[in-house]
Amino acid sequence: MSFVRVGGVAHHVVVEGSGPVCVLSAGLAMSWFDWDPVVPLLAPHRTVVRFDRPGHGLSGPAAVAPSATGEAQRIAALLDALGLTGPATVVGHSIAGFHAEAFARLHPARAAGLVLVDSSVEEHARVPAAPALRTALTHALGTVLSTAGVPAALGPLTRRAAVRLSRTGGGDPAPAALVRRCYGTSRVLRGALLENAHYRAVAAELLALRERFPLPDGLAVTVLAASGGHGGRRSHDDWLERQRALARQLGDGARFEAVVPSGHLMMLDRPDAVARAVLVPGEERVNPARTPARPTTRSGPPTDGGRDRLR
Repeated sequence: MSFVRVGGVAHHVVVEGSGPVCVLSAGLAMSWFDWDPVVPLLAPHRTVVRFDRPGHGLSGPAAVAPSATGEAQRIAALLDALGLTGPATVVGHSIAGFHAEAFARLHPARAAGLVLVDSSVEEHARVPAAPALRTALTHALGTVLSTAGVPAALGPLTRRAAVRLSRTGGGDPAPAALVRRCYGTSRVLRGALLENAHYRAVAAELLALRERFPLPDGLAVTVLAASGGHGGRRSHDDWLERQRALARQLGDGARFEAVVPSGHLMMLDRPDAVARAVLVPGEERVNPARTPARPTTRSGPPTDGGRDRLR
């Protein structure tokens, strides 16, 4: 693992494997290790890049409120810092689906593929009023909760419970020491609160980007929707239809797949489905019963990335 400085923030990055580049970006309050089941399936064929956004995992605290443009630029800046300047397949889970799509639209020459893993969907989002006030209130709430010792007392337990509820079966496979190291900190609590506070603003910005920046011609797009998780039949059917509509909106060539069974944390429930969406026909078939040899790890040198200012 290594730390790469972008926009004044130290980003935790892990690079494994070899071949064409694939970037894995997890959802709200998730960490790099949540992709652990997927990486052994991809690393024999791909250079796999995992990173923690500011306030997530082991990365430094967030310096600015998130935006779709800023997150797309973050991915580009991290790849530049690692010397990986060629086209990349970007995999976005949940809210990171917004970021991955924004990257493909704003950096079309660098997008080799787009995979949305049970991505967030907001068809009619509007920018909320007073974003600066939202940020200030979020910081204040984070300070109150941190002073009260909430992260250390409840952070790891909340993480464990959220993972269990977001899967079709099984608990949280993450090592206890890593969970405590990340989720017992005020930094991760504040990062999650900040992303949640600006969720609709990021969604609304992505809707605007769709109007101005088309996806590149011929881009391989796959939308994976969790099917078989928690929730009633009506909510389940509605979610699948919204995911199908997202695939249709992303182009005639976009592929939709309902992954059965899978909860929202598809990378834990069905890593084979995620890996298949990245790999192209003709590459070695992903067999979830077989684990490839452990991939090698490469670390990029820390760098300032000052020209990649986040907005």
